[in-house]
Amino acid sequence: MTSINRKIFLSLVAVDAVWVPIALIFFDIKILWNTQIGFISAALVMFASMNSYRRMVNTRVEHGIITMDDSKDVIDKLEDPHDLYSETVEIPEEEKDFSETVKEEKQRIKENRRTLFQVLKDTKAALSLYRLGAYAVLILGFLYLNRHGLLDIPSYIVALGIPPIVVVTLLIRSKENHIEDKIE
Repeated sequence: MTSINRKIFLSLVAVDAVWVPIALIFFDIKILWNTQIGFISAALVMFASMNSYRRMVNTRVEHGIITMDDSKDVIDKLEDPHDLYSETVEIPEEEKDFSETVKEEKQRIKENRRTLFQVLKDTKAALSLYRLGAYAVLILGFLYLNRHGLLDIPSYIVALGIPPIVVVTLLIRSKENHIEDKIE
């Protein structure tokens, strides 16, 4: 376990240790069940996602598959596939015929098609067993609470939101500390 994972784990345990007495003192056992199942399943999803992403990056580095396309990231390509909102303005040299333009676009689309191997290689992080297992725990926990009449949606949603907030806060602090260390 890396040092940041250890910090995240200990912080989540500390938050849960504070949350359990609060739920027991101020609320009933039903709220405690909801918060614990929601909290633990959300924490598992966060750890599984981080672990699968780290493994994907490490295997890409080991195999030398490093993509350095800084011009557009994946989200930009999905949101703006035709580059309508880019800051660079392309000045057309000459007006092209409509049929020529269509042929060029079809050719460009054919060049950008991805093979099945490329798609599977990129979806390994999304389909890792860690993440699938964590999401199974999340779904089964929800179904358990619902089937036994224990489900309290507000407390469950609050408990689902706590681990992402803790993880993001710790990662931002870690990044700030890392940047300060480089400056000094």
